[in-house]
Amino acid sequence: MAESVEKKAHGIMISMPYQGHITPFVSLALKLASKGMTITFVHLESVHHKLSKASHKSDLFSDARESGLDIRYATIADGFPLDYDRDLRPEQYWTTLLQIFSPYVDDFVGKLIRSDPHSLHFLVADTVYVWPAAIARKYNLINVSFYTSPALVFSLLYHLDLLKERGHFSRKDDAAVIDYVPGVGSMKIRDLMTSLSKTSDVTGNSLFKAFEEVKKADFILHNTVEELESEALSALNRYQPNYAVGPINLSGTSSVAVGRSLHAEVDITKWLGSKPAGSVLYVSFGSVVQTSKVVIGEIAHGLRLSEVNFIWVARAHLTASGGDANVLPGGFVEEVGERGLIVPWCDQISVLSDPAVGGFLTHCGWNSVVESMWCGVPMICFPVTYDQPTVRKLVVSDWEIGIDLGDAATVDREGVAGKVRVLMSGDPSERMRREAAKVKQMVRAAVEDDESSSLNNFNRFLVDLRNKLCTTTSIHKN
Repeated sequence: MAESVEKKAHGIMISMPYQGHITPFVSLALKLASKGMTITFVHLESVHHKLSKASHKSDLFSDARESGLDIRYATIADGFPLDYDRDLRPEQYWTTLLQIFSPYVDDFVGKLIRSDPHSLHFLVADTVYVWPAAIARKYNLINVSFYTSPALVFSLLYHLDLLKERGHFSRKDDAAVIDYVPGVGSMKIRDLMTSLSKTSDVTGNSLFKAFEEVKKADFILHNTVEELESEALSALNRYQPNYAVGPINLSGTSSVAVGRSLHAEVDITKWLGSKPAGSVLYVSFGSVVQTSKVVIGEIAHGLRLSEVNFIWVARAHLTASGGDANVLPGGFVEEVGERGLIVPWCDQISVLSDPAVGGFLTHCGWNSVVESMWCGVPMICFPVTYDQPTVRKLVVSDWEIGIDLGDAATVDREGVAGKVRVLMSGDPSERMRREAAKVKQMVRAAVEDDESSSLNNFNRFLVDLRNKLCTTTSIHKN
């Protein structure tokens, strides 16, 4: 019976339309398909347009199918015109998407199931969506929630009721201590995600609703490593089945060619090859985060003053005010000369893996942090929004593999220059590099060893999923 279920299991996967979510979702799809499952991977039409433009492929999973994997590919509308610039004001776009997207998903899922009545369907959706539980219930689907940020953040949002009871629901007193959330050690209010200060807007309310809805999921997957977040994961398992399967985007299936980047990537291997080992600071604030032109100016001047070699990913819409062509201070590029390289986008994991790179100035997006840990590169943390302050806490306080730059209100050029020098050549750098090497070994062991935790957790999830599919199908027939 289990064998027939495995052949007929058909997962419907829908990720958030952002780089840090797309990358692990694609890897999860490949991993599920490699176990004999059929996968229908759904991108928004706007995401497909970007990915296909960057990869020069109209069918992003064609190579995966040629390798023998049964991955079907579909696109779905988001309610906006295709030429609408979703990156210009990402929060405004996301707020509207939250209100209008679910009917498009409902329609797509219904048609797919009706066209394929003999498969055993299950849904794999991003945790931060509010609709998965309702869609799964309507179509009698197993509901798998995939969370692409650390388990610490998940735990805090999962226990919002406790934060409310203790008066810590909004970030009003940054020095106050939180020490009562199951599986979470002591932390300060300043380490909470910024969404907790947005209790009245659509984005904040949708996040709170999503974490009420996730309590109805059958299974929850986490793109994290059990050894790094064992206490949080253990506590969560008291309530629902949780599985740490990360870093999933850096496990074996990552070699299959699938378009994952929303932007065309610049090859910078030649420039890196001209620099001494460990001498280059990589600077990137991800694919979505926006800050002010003043902040960008202070960081630029700090890099200039540091006299350190650097690569800076200065993508479009890095500032909310527009004018991206002039976002860097006048004369900056000429002044730093060969010491600095400015690019619109690049293959981040390739850069971090290069021997020339010795540090990473990051916004603390989880995908970026995971890739940095994978490569053993210590970090300078400059969180801007979302869950990034909480990720900073993990990097700086818990794992001691990075230093804190502060935030937009306090950043200044002298501080930037000083922190860059400390990371790249100061005495604390040696200690951080030793810790980063330990974490690198731990993260890689989670997916590379035969008895690795993430591999075991993934296999355990597959067994549980197949058993649940059998049970649900039997109940539905009766």
